[in-house]
Amino acid sequence: MSSINDCEQQFKDEEYLTETATSMPVRAIDRYIPWWRRMSSSVVYVLLALSYLLIIILFGLVVAQERSKLQQQGQGIKDMYPCGAKSREWDYFDGACYFFSFQQLIWHTAKSHCEQQHSQLVVITNQYEQNFLQSRTRGERYWIGLSDNNIEGHWRWVDNTDYRTSFKNWARGEPNDHGNNEDCAQIHEAGEWNDVSCNTKSFYVCKKPLPS
Repeated sequence: MSSINDCEQQFKDEEYLTETATSMPVRAIDRYIPWWRRMSSSVVYVLLALSYLLIIILFGLVVAQERSKLQQQGQGIKDMYPCGAKSREWDYFDGACYFFSFQQLIWHTAKSHCEQQHSQLVVITNQYEQNFLQSRTRGERYWIGLSDNNIEGHWRWVDNTDYRTSFKNWARGEPNDHGNNEDCAQIHEAGEWNDVSCNTKSFYVCKKPLPS
């Protein structure tokens, strides 16, 4: 009888161990599993998304800093060469750029040369501009954008500025169309204007707006 009871008790113990065997090891192992492995997949995705967002923000900050540096460098070049880094031979004055030629050409060729440089023979608008040009021409003769080629006595600026109301600085007795062949205007040695033959070779002044 005792042996039967012992067998029953052994069977019950084995049954108990069998029922608890599947849960006890798992709970024990859980204590040794790193926390990031126990997180749900949704939390992992959120953290990855935040990481990517942080990388994008940092990249944007770096790009913004580099762009700011380039803008500062560009502004420095613009301040040094207001007429453009590739237009260093141009002089700046009162919102416009001026080119004083080193070669002498007839009036029509000088006009074309200015147009090829996206400018025009200078149209003088006031006394301040006249003074500036006079200080730069240094006693030489320079073509300006004024002529009466089409109709004698009807002077026209190359940009169609109204001649009647525009600034003028003719020398005394000019324009006089001496020899019936003086149809183009130039700044004379003393800075005053004179009409001469358009086929006379002379220096010239081109003018263009300040680059935006």
